[in-house]
Amino acid sequence: MGCWATGFNFGHLKAQSKVSVFFTMLVLLTYVFYCLTGCCDLAPSPLYERQTFRNKLSAEDGARLHRNITDWGSRQSFPDRAGDGSNLSVANSFGSKEFPQAIIIGVKKGGTRALLEFLRVHPDVRAVGAEPHFFDRFYDKGLEWYRNLMPRTLEGQITMEKTPSYFVTREAPARVFAMGRHTKLIVVVRDPVTRAVSDYTQTLSKNPGLPSFQNLVFKNSTTGLIDTSWSAVRIGIYAKHLENWLRYFPLSRLLFVSGERLVTDPAGEMGRVQDFLGLKRVVTNKHFYFNQTKGFPCLKKPEGSSRPRCLGKSKGRAHPQIPSEVLLRLRDFYRPFNLKFYQMTGQDFGWE
Repeated sequence: MGCWATGFNFGHLKAQSKVSVFFTMLVLLTYVFYCLTGCCDLAPSPLYERQTFRNKLSAEDGARLHRNITDWGSRQSFPDRAGDGSNLSVANSFGSKEFPQAIIIGVKKGGTRALLEFLRVHPDVRAVGAEPHFFDRFYDKGLEWYRNLMPRTLEGQITMEKTPSYFVTREAPARVFAMGRHTKLIVVVRDPVTRAVSDYTQTLSKNPGLPSFQNLVFKNSTTGLIDTSWSAVRIGIYAKHLENWLRYFPLSRLLFVSGERLVTDPAGEMGRVQDFLGLKRVVTNKHFYFNQTKGFPCLKKPEGSSRPRCLGKSKGRAHPQIPSEVLLRLRDFYRPFNLKFYQMTGQDFGWE
């Protein structure tokens, strides 16, 4: 009797096992069938795919982000600590490359590099570091080449570049206008006599065998006739160059920054620049200190940096001694051009 009961229980369990296998196979086959017919797409997506950040990206942006992360991850090793920002980061793949909404077009040795560095402190300004020279040297490369030089910007940020030689290039105004008639233009100007000496000093540092300043500035030293073909002199005839730009752009599209006040009152001039660009006044007095050695303002130490940011050794060079009578003759030459420039801009820069 006990043996019969044992056999009976074994058979019952065997039957149950077959039924379980049958139903398991049925469920699996049904799942495979539904997946093959596309019904699985109706299933709810995982939580991480439904987060708000992803919803803000378009399909194209999402695909681009995936490619960028994949490509970057395959090339980079992750550091143990954050770097100084010079390495590529995922955040840098966001945004788009746009033509500059504002360009610092001049002038050479006027303070353009200082202005650009001060502007780059602003979180809503993205600027090219090197001078592109597109509108004077590389225009034949095309606008797409130029746009690809620009940094990526997000909504609310502006793109900028600076190339001081644009201001004195005859073709530049028409070319900039063709790119964008609403482009804002910034010109940093400086006493043309001091600017000419600074220009000469820079050239002399690269070419020690250069003739003296007085030999270059005069066509004839006896008559005192100024040689306007020398670029160090020609650049300082601001009124002449401005006439060329005003053929294409209204005066309201140009801002004239005083190179002298950029040294003595950087926050004040930066306030004007930020207003002109439609930016909030973020760069203020708290960002600057005066470097007695260099003789111009520097940016205070940013967070996470071990030292303040000053312009390089090429800035603030000591000027050579120029005979006072040479400087006086040059100042007499520039006087009528300066007065005309004051009238054209509605600003008195006090260079007399």
